[in-house]
Amino acid sequence: MAKVFNNNCQPIDVVRRSSFPKDFVFGAASSAYQYEGAAFNYCKGPSIWDTYTHKHPERIADHKNGDIAVDEYHRYKEDVAIMKSIGFDVYRFSIAWSRIFPTGKLCGGKNIDGIRYYHHLIDELLKHGIKPYVTLFHWDVPQALENEYGGCLNRQFVCHFRDFAEFCFEEFGKKVKHWITLNEQFIFTFKSYVMAEYAPGRGAEWDPCRYLAGNSGTEPYIVGHNLILAHAAAANLYKTKYQAEQKGEIGVTLVSRWYEPYSNSEADGKARDRAFDFSLGWFLNPIVYGDYPQSMRDLVGRRLPTFTKDESNFIMNSFDFLGINYYTANYAKDNPNDVHPHPSYLNDIHATLSTDRDGVPIGPKVDPSSWLAVYPVGLKELLIHIKKNYKNPIIYITENGYLDLDSCHVHHLIRDKGRVKYFHDHLYYLHEAMKAGVRVRGYFAWSLLDNFEWASGYTVRFGLTYIDFKHNLMRMPKDSAKWFHNFLTT
Repeated sequence: MAKVFNNNCQPIDVVRRSSFPKDFVFGAASSAYQYEGAAFNYCKGPSIWDTYTHKHPERIADHKNGDIAVDEYHRYKEDVAIMKSIGFDVYRFSIAWSRIFPTGKLCGGKNIDGIRYYHHLIDELLKHGIKPYVTLFHWDVPQALENEYGGCLNRQFVCHFRDFAEFCFEEFGKKVKHWITLNEQFIFTFKSYVMAEYAPGRGAEWDPCRYLAGNSGTEPYIVGHNLILAHAAAANLYKTKYQAEQKGEIGVTLVSRWYEPYSNSEADGKARDRAFDFSLGWFLNPIVYGDYPQSMRDLVGRRLPTFTKDESNFIMNSFDFLGINYYTANYAKDNPNDVHPHPSYLNDIHATLSTDRDGVPIGPKVDPSSWLAVYPVGLKELLIHIKKNYKNPIIYITENGYLDLDSCHVHHLIRDKGRVKYFHDHLYYLHEAMKAGVRVRGYFAWSLLDNFEWASGYTVRFGLTYIDFKHNLMRMPKDSAKWFHNFLTT
């Protein structure tokens, strides 16, 4: 078998499509706000991201927004054709809640234009033999619910999300057989309610002149709690009312980095464990074991909400599969000191996380300032960690991808050798994890197209397909798209 080399210049075997089972699925992932555009058209209601990017453009790297994004609302047929040409057999996308319910509530009326759009997209996918994997919440809370009661901060969110999910099950469930309730609760909670970097921009109360009022010592835990209950409400509704007839499955997508101790010390080893507990375990432990990790209960104390016995039973086993998003790895170093003047998640974890140790990154970066250090073996280690600690669930890798910084050198961006190597090496270690008994059923690359990357705007590119934002959003395949085509078809 031919050889390639990993980050340590050690030879590894080339991974092929035939290395994976025949029913293992490959595809690409996206989200509504990052792709669709048509943000204020066709009777869609505003989401918190529509509001945030217009009210606080200074918090987006290039002061831009997703009003148009990559215009998939109008160009979905073109994009499905791109998927088909690559050879993908699945596509993960999200439904914009406020495009279906402009007020966030069923009683506020449903939007026929939005419903029709998702039917058209799903039908186009199925026409080309591509199965839809639908995410119900990818961070775009309807602004009306944010205005009325604070969105995810209020327990009413659970009921309204369940109503939205039920409408989607009834409307699309005959054609959609794979549902994902929520995407990356940890990133949404941390970036939005601790760091105030994502919509609605709360938290970081130690700098009130810059951020909205918020309390990063209590609000993240309230939001996280409500998201866990919202997931369980939607998932259990599907499993009890729709699954038998529609014959589908439902899960939730979580995100995690792989964490390495900064040193061989016992303190840094415990810091690594806390890093897992305060990110992956925060949202996975409750739905597997019925409660938060012990370290969170000990360190957060009364600021951490509690589950009743009935709620604990309700949330346990509320998924058929687990989606895992993996990009990079961090070192975890013990930090027993408070790093901010007020109670905060950042104090509770008592750990400093970084891609670098003594100035040396854990893996290659496209730029020294990048958060993404390439560490493919971390995917294998993470999956084995989940297998050992969380009862070996069925897993889909729902996101995995590599970023380039935007530049005027289009040729460099299209000849994306770094992305090609990233995908190959991660698929290799994914296969190694499967040989170790991890039950992985599919892999989704992030992302099909360059797109709006949240606070980074359009300054970074994750796509297999280059988008020319200056010339009518023209789509051009990168070398990584050609590599995936060859991987899947030869």
